[in-house]
Amino acid sequence: MSAQGDSGSSQRGGDLGTALRRWRDRVPPGAVGLPTGRSRRAPGLRREELALLAGISAEYVIRLEQGRATSPSAQVLGALARALRLSEAERAHLFALAGQPEPTDSRLPNRLTPGVQRLLDQMPGTPVGVYDAAWTLIAFNRLHAALLGDPSPLRDRDRNLVWQHFTGPPGPVRHTPAQQARFETAVVFDLRSASTRYPRDPVLRRLVTDLRGTSPRFATLWEAHEVSGHMLHTKTIHHPEVGPLHLDCDILTEPGGDLRIVILTAPPGSDTAGRLEVLDVIGTQQMTERFRSWHGVIPPT
Repeated sequence: MSAQGDSGSSQRGGDLGTALRRWRDRVPPGAVGLPTGRSRRAPGLRREELALLAGISAEYVIRLEQGRATSPSAQVLGALARALRLSEAERAHLFALAGQPEPTDSRLPNRLTPGVQRLLDQMPGTPVGVYDAAWTLIAFNRLHAALLGDPSPLRDRDRNLVWQHFTGPPGPVRHTPAQQARFETAVVFDLRSASTRYPRDPVLRRLVTDLRGTSPRFATLWEAHEVSGHMLHTKTIHHPEVGPLHLDCDILTEPGGDLRIVILTAPPGSDTAGRLEVLDVIGTQQMTERFRSWHGVIPPT
């Protein structure tokens, strides 16, 4: 019985590794905002690049592709599906290959539709971040990372905007008192609404419980049951290299998918638009420097 189980696990790991390699080979680096160059030998993404996009270690990607890691978590599988631009059918096949049940509708949806993915891919000069209904960041483009800090190393609630705001140190975004009051009321209402729609999601329930126990301000707003929405406004973001940027913040909601798409823009020709262009160049340089830190990876020219 044990031998059969080991054999099945080995076969599953081999099939999973083969699929991951083939999916990786078909993703052009330029389509996901990564540098390209003639020195590339891989037809698609390198393992290190897939690891960067999925927020996991390169060593773990190697183990998955070699069939030495056969039980990736649903969170890892979801991140790989997003990084590899998998279709709905391919995503389901990925979970099946890993022997994992695909998350059901009782939990917060966190998958990108092709349309949202194209929005990310086709707006390289605009910071764009995609959040789930509880305001956990699930996807972003390079300029978003350059502006607000690279979230790739962050996991779970460290990527959650509400948790960071109410329990963490001050971030780069500066609000006026009126803006902060509107923002806090709106995101608390968003969490309450999400809790109503997904009452069995354990991560969401734990997040709300911990916020109520950790932040008196959140607890007060939660008990107030105030209904609020997000309004278009200007955010001031202080960046350590290019200085303050005054950006219009638009929040789009994906119909049927319960995702929030945050787009930050500046008027053409404005000082902030110029600073964003400089930041885009800096972001590309930092991405190249990250390649230099990987063992055996030579950044493309």
